[in-house]
Amino acid sequence: VQLQAYGGGLVQAGGSLRLSCAASGRTFSSYDMGWFRQTPGKERDFVGTISGSGGRTYYADSVKGRFTIASDNAKTTLYLQMTSLKFEDTAMYFCGDPPADLWGQGTQVTVSS
Repeated sequence: VQLQAYGGGLVQAGGSLRLSCAASGRTFSSYDMGWFRQTPGKERDFVGTISGSGGRTYYADSVKGRFTIASDNAKTTLYLQMTSLKFEDTAMYFCGDPPADLWGQGTQVTVSS
């Protein structure tokens, strides 16, 4: 089972970016999946999560109202739509299933002020 996050880049403050996380070897339909982010020297922080059915999402207060998590119908790709980006959103973003200790490679998001 592998997860691969991609779609990061450099964006100006106030801009938008969509991250994707592709799964190989499993689908998300039976698992809650989440997005997390990490900056150098700090612990990985929770960003948001989506239920396996896609019916429930939950977000950290710092991104609530700006970020949206979704998955495709096949439940093999997870998305993180980020809007109204702030400098403090700069981080390496990871998709993952922490209870299974399953993580994808991160993708870097840099927001210029």
